[in-house]
Parts: sequence; structure tokens; C-alpha cells
Amino acid sequence: MLTVTLAESFQDRARVFVIRGAVFVAEQQVPIEEEWDRHDLDADHFLALADGAPVGTGRLVVAGAEGILGRLAVLPKARGTGAGAALVRAIERRGAERGLRAVELHAQTHAIGFYERLGYTAYGAEFLDAGIPHRHMRRDL
Repeated sequence: MLTVTLAESFQDRARVFVIRGAVFVAEQQVPIEEEWDRHDLDADHFLALADGAPVGTGRLVVAGAEGILGRLAVLPKARGTGAGAALVRAIERRGAERGLRAVELHAQTHAIGFYERLGYTAYGAEFLDAGIPHRHMRRDL
């Protein structure tokens, strides 16, 4: 069974950073000093659990009347199970609860199709973030 929760406890926050470290730092070779940032202190962090085991994470940063969905990471063993989509929908629900009007994100170009299937639209030119090609995407809530 797949569930997504707001990561509020110290233990859940630790799980969030372990997943991000495994996906971004170890797998994608993002320098650790670029993976963690000042937004981690006040963002809403989410944790996806498959049968109670942590498998994915994402965060919502509030920027005025919009939210920024970021640091979406799913462990390899859970990719294709719906964990990523469940995280995106949970982040969107939280944004709506907070009165936000839209969600923005910076998608790695290989993931654009995933976000398009969830209703996001790419815009602007491709750019590099941590050496990885990205595009801006947006979805109104």
C-alpha cells in the first residue's frame, strides 16, 4: 500500500534527506552543497511510503501566491509504482490548502513527460541546474 504523509517528525525528515541523498547525490552526482539549500528549513516536506517503507519524497516552497514543487525523488525500486504522481498530488493539495494559485517546478528534461501527464506545461528555454538539463513547468491549481 502506498501512502504520502507530511514529514513533520525528526525521523521522517531524516528519511527525506536519506532518499534525496541516494537519488540526487549518489545516483545523479549532484554535489551535496547544491542539493541541500536554505529552503529546506521552511519547506513542507513529503514522504511516500510503500508498505511502511520510505520510497520517495518531495517538497513545497511557498513563494508569494505560488508554490514551488521541488526535490521530487523516488528510489529506483519504487519508480513506476505511482509514488511520484502521489507525491505531486499531495504537494498540490497542500498548496491549495495554503491558498496558492499555481505550482511551478524545474523539471529534469527526461521527466517532462511525467509532469505533462499530471497537467503541467513546460515553458522557456532549457537550462542547466547542477549540470543537469531542466525546463520550467507550471500548473494552475
